[in-house]
Amino acid sequence: PQEFASRWHSSPQRKALLHEITAYEANHPPSQRLEEYKSSRRAEQFKNQRAKSPYTISYAAQVKLTLWRGWRRLLADPGFTIASLVFNLIMALVLGTMFFDLKDDSSSFYYRGGLIFFALLFNAFASQLEVLTVYAERPVVEKHNRYAFYHQSAQAIASYVIDLPYKTVNMIIFNLLIYFMAHLRRDAGHFFFFCLTSYLTTLVMSCIYRTLACVTRTTHQAMIPVSILSLGLMIYTGFTMPTDYMLGWSRWMNYINPLAYAFEALMASEFHNRKFACAGMVPQGPGYDDLPADSRICSVVGAEPGSSVVDGDRYINMSFKYYNSNKWRNIGILLGFLFGFLILYIIAAEHAKPPRNKGEVLVFRKGRMPSNFEKDHGDVETQATDRPVVAEKINNSPSSGLTAGASVFHWEDLCYDIQIKGKDRRLLDHVDGWVKPGKSTALMGVSGAGKTTLLDVLATRVTMGIVSGNTHIDGLATDSSFQHRVGYVQQQDLHLTTMTVREALEFSALLRQSAEISRADKLAYVEHVIDMLDMQEFSDAVIGTPGEGLNVEQRKRLTIGVELAARPQLLVFLDEPTSGLDSQTSWAICDLIEKLTASGQAVLCTIHQPSAMLFQRFDRLLLLAPGGKTVYFGDLGEQSQTLLKYFERNGAPPCPEDANPAEYMLEIIKPSNDEEAEKIDWHQIWRDSPEFQEVKQELARLNSLPSTRGSATSALENGDASQHKEFVASFSTQFREVLIRTWKHFWRSPTYIWSKIALIVLSSLYIGFTFEAKNTIQGLQNQLYAIFMYMVLFQSLSDQIMPMFLPQRDLYEVRERPSKIYRWNTYILSNIIVEAAWNTLMAVLIYFTWYYPVGFVRNTTSDDQAIRGFLVFLYLWMFMLFTSTFSHAAIVCIATAEEAGVIATLLWMLSISFCGVGVAYKDIPKFWTFMYRVSPATYIVGGIMSTCVWGSNVKCADNEVLQMAVPGNMTCGDYMGPFIKAAGGYLLDRSSTDVCKYCSLATTDEFLHRFNIDYDDRWWHFGLLWVYIFVNVAGALGFYWLFRVPRGSGVKRA
Repeated sequence: PQEFASRWHSSPQRKALLHEITAYEANHPPSQRLEEYKSSRRAEQFKNQRAKSPYTISYAAQVKLTLWRGWRRLLADPGFTIASLVFNLIMALVLGTMFFDLKDDSSSFYYRGGLIFFALLFNAFASQLEVLTVYAERPVVEKHNRYAFYHQSAQAIASYVIDLPYKTVNMIIFNLLIYFMAHLRRDAGHFFFFCLTSYLTTLVMSCIYRTLACVTRTTHQAMIPVSILSLGLMIYTGFTMPTDYMLGWSRWMNYINPLAYAFEALMASEFHNRKFACAGMVPQGPGYDDLPADSRICSVVGAEPGSSVVDGDRYINMSFKYYNSNKWRNIGILLGFLFGFLILYIIAAEHAKPPRNKGEVLVFRKGRMPSNFEKDHGDVETQATDRPVVAEKINNSPSSGLTAGASVFHWEDLCYDIQIKGKDRRLLDHVDGWVKPGKSTALMGVSGAGKTTLLDVLATRVTMGIVSGNTHIDGLATDSSFQHRVGYVQQQDLHLTTMTVREALEFSALLRQSAEISRADKLAYVEHVIDMLDMQEFSDAVIGTPGEGLNVEQRKRLTIGVELAARPQLLVFLDEPTSGLDSQTSWAICDLIEKLTASGQAVLCTIHQPSAMLFQRFDRLLLLAPGGKTVYFGDLGEQSQTLLKYFERNGAPPCPEDANPAEYMLEIIKPSNDEEAEKIDWHQIWRDSPEFQEVKQELARLNSLPSTRGSATSALENGDASQHKEFVASFSTQFREVLIRTWKHFWRSPTYIWSKIALIVLSSLYIGFTFEAKNTIQGLQNQLYAIFMYMVLFQSLSDQIMPMFLPQRDLYEVRERPSKIYRWNTYILSNIIVEAAWNTLMAVLIYFTWYYPVGFVRNTTSDDQAIRGFLVFLYLWMFMLFTSTFSHAAIVCIATAEEAGVIATLLWMLSISFCGVGVAYKDIPKFWTFMYRVSPATYIVGGIMSTCVWGSNVKCADNEVLQMAVPGNMTCGDYMGPFIKAAGGYLLDRSSTDVCKYCSLATTDEFLHRFNIDYDDRWWHFGLLWVYIFVNVAGALGFYWLFRVPRGSGVKRA
């Protein structure tokens, strides 16, 4: 290199170049050109735009433009919005019917609060899926921002505003239904206040979720703060845990919770200035009705002795410490939250950073980096200057290890028709040809000529339309095994990003080579492919995503290698292997093609506008005109002379000596828009040519060949029956290899695994240290909600699982299914099993970080502590297994994780709505009781709750104790004895003759009975959960088979 540099410095060419540079700078002074450029740039910008701003239009114009684009996108793809509206409509009807026509008495107190709480949660958390929407838009927004199209914050404002009409419609429909169906306060002012508060809550939470999406870098990372925040907002709203029960260290969370202020405002609006009739006096029954009024009290918090009505203001004050005077103050606080988080969202969106691109840097498995790799690649400059030219690295000598084809693949009168908008359209029109061993055939044509279509039809990869004509191997028709007996190198380099190059090749070899070849021989053949394609240097490198990991050339080599590792018996199809590559890399790929043909392999390759040198490296050419009509099929000849003479002989102008023959022929067959130009029907000329007659004669000869080579019959007679099955490998082999690959994929996705662990551990600790297992009435309620809150984590866990499944499904459907590598059910079962294994570990973490911090263990005895703790673990395990299997059942047939998330969330919300927590079983409307029975959450919550709290005594808190005067000369025990025997509960002092203090629950079993939970059903419920899991697995397989597996073929044979 130094000699070349010295020679250049002393050359006349360099002197001439320096002279030109000096002359140009003299005629065009840099300072003058710079000022001219600045003036030109300033003229392009809006008037009020800063001169140094990289943006052409003003900020307001950017917002306006992105608003217009957002509206057009919404109109073009309203699916997600409509699905969300349907989801909220269904949930509104469900909640409305569950709490239908609440009575205007004290029995509705808990349910009025519960309805307001759940309605508030649905309004607030309806925006949670906007996190996924922000991430879906982010790549495009970041790219446009790099090009200075618009500020990222402009798009953020537009995206927020575009959602407002949907949010408004959703708020009106949802709140209108539940408000009047449940018979909340029938007053226009209070209804509009309910809508206003709910709408402000939705807007605030939308800003919060969008801000979290902007300050994180991946969806997996975003789900952690989103889930923890959602839990905190629910717990510290004030319903599941009133403020008196909040631990001192966590009380501040209620102060910064926007839902807490909204809930207080709504409760005050509902209960202020209302008197509710008492639904149940204590004591009551025979012998109690004629006693003095002050000897009886209504059995709700806030009741006064002797009064038959309960004041609404007193109830919310004693139960929640709420005051009507705070109602409008809280609205002001919500507006403050809205403007504060809106500004924070805009700032976060403007400064949101994409994940750092590591560049095309090879990452190796631990201990597998080549010894000389760090030395050769440690210095960037050294890499750039000292790296050998790719073409020089490839050994073009024939490779004796390759499977040399001996059969000829040929086709005749091939046509392909499809319907577009009810009209038939022919894409291929009577195409003839063949591919012989040791020869490479280029398939070319102008854009839209049907090159890739022909390749797909020949490879039997089309899934619709009508195919006519014949495809044969040595005169015999192709069978169902044809797809895995050929190699098909797709234009897209699609691979599982976490695999190494060697593992990708081994996977292809183990599942696609003949079953009669030993495993050791298959792996040895992989090593030969690595050597042949010169991939030794990066054979143990992780593939990575495009732009990271393998570079473009290495990916293309791997794509070719994956097909070669299958030992294709017949031929290799390549779809534009040089597309998007530079000339040096394209030359290297052509070297590989020559190496294949030199080894006896047949190659059919589509190629787009090759250079003259690349074009000359092919042996034959199949040229198509628009409409899939053949223009030429035959040899190229030396320097393409055979091809050029054919066109010149039939009326084409001579090809200039310095012209590229490939560009020349494409130019002359291209349809002309000039009406005066002479139009030549090259397709008809071909049909009338002697070359066409020679092609027909050769096809007739091939069709008459005896069936001794490459036919199904001869192969079966030779004992290699596996090659003529639909899949070469057995199901057990497929399942083992796919399961191993899936496990590696999860193991090498640390962001996903650590995000899952963080979500589980942090959420468990958060719930565990928030709820305390006190056996008061409210304490038991808190323990029930500690279990219920964990059920709410389903959505966050599901949102993590679904995106993990999609890349594997895309890889299977685009590349692996058409190649008949393995069956569709193997990869679904593998994903479910691997996810279940990780979720088993998560269940262990939940047990230790949730069960003990809550304090459930305090309800056990030394005799049953171990078995009850183990049973709780089993139920937590069932919940995690149910979550993973249900998520797979939801995503297998849905295109996007967002749409699948809506469906999964809807079904799970229905499940937890009817599990008996929000509305006890005895109060669920009769037509919904079947939902209580079919809900898996019923058995999870009931099983855990009964195991955790059964067999303990209850000790009422001071505000839960009902006090009444003892009549006459009776003791409290004598007075309340008959009532307690019938209704349960206990007395604090049975001998008191003054004031009788009564607690409505004596044991935790009485509390469980209120929710239709029985400790004796715990193992029965555990067994039922296995049924749900197996149904989920069957559903995942069934849905995929029903909606995404091509049954038979959509292609008709004419």
